[in-house]
Amino acid sequence: MDLVKLEDKQTLSREDAAAHLRAIADELASGNDFRIERDGLRFVAKVPATVRLKVELEVEDDETELEIELTW
Repeated sequence: MDLVKLEDKQTLSREDAAAHLRAIADELASGNDFRIERDGLRFVAKVPATVRLKVELEVEDDETELEIELTW
């Protein structure tokens, strides 16, 4: 299968970012597949019962980055 990569970057308020993460967490907790729609296309990823979670924090002088990664 060819690599499919979707990357979405946007500027949000803290509250909107938290709501977006909460919606993703709710889908995972409910046992549903992960779905994302972009440019009229729908992508579905089947998520198993066990996943690997990586949380990474990078702090520089002018920027901080929090990366949350799920793999399976």
